Amino acid sequence: MSTILITGANKGLGRESARQLRDLGHDVWVAARDEGRGREAADALGARFVQLDVTDDAGAAAAAEHVAAATGGSLDVLVNNAGVSGTSAPTPDITAADVEEVFAVNVLGPVRVLHAFLPLLRRSPAGVVVNVSSGLGSHAVTSEPGRVESSFQAPAYTSSKAALNMLTSQWAAALPELRVNCVDPGYTATEFNGHSGPQTVEEGAEVIVRMATIGADGPTGTYTDRHGPLGW
Repeated sequence: MSTILITGANKGLGRESARQLRDLGHDVWVAARDEGRGREAADALGARFVQLDVTDDAGAAAAAEHVAAATGGSLDVLVNNAGVSGTSAPTPDITAADVEEVFAVNVLGPVRVLHAFLPLLRRSPAGVVVNVSSGLGSHAVTSEPGRVESSFQAPAYTSSKAALNMLTSQWAAALPELRVNCVDPGYTATEFNGHSGPQTVEEGAEVIVRMATIGADGPTGTYTDRHGPLGW
């Protein structure tokens, strides 16, 4: 049994990943900014709750202290799932403030949370980090004609996921004692996209769950979806 923390786990892919991991017998922490929704999700799933706003340094530190006190000081798996899509304004109208708002959650959030929980992950015999990215963060995927990702225009979101991919690569190289990977859940029907995706939430969570349970001999520095490796 692993101790696993998932950010933004009160709904969507985060909640479904928590459900699947609980069903596998793991000790799962639902981390959410909204205490009411987070506790509701944790109670429904038989998981534990910790309040965590990924944009707040003090909050991230407090969450790490809370989890450390409850677990004896270690965490086996961190899933950086919390994210925002940002404005739907036309690309020429996107402002620096629009991009900054998305990067605050999708890029600086994982940096902040990893920094807070790194001491706990290093105490695990097989620490794992899963960064929930997107095919929209891949230069290769978004440049391939025929892929649905090539038809999207969302500069703030796509660039934030590209940045998260690079962070994953850098962390994997700098932290060889951990397994650090990023995943693309695919275009999944959730509140995040107005339930427009063709995949079910169960299908989307599969790759998150798989990479959260790889163990000490698993890959690191990879970028995959449910079908296999993706081009960066």
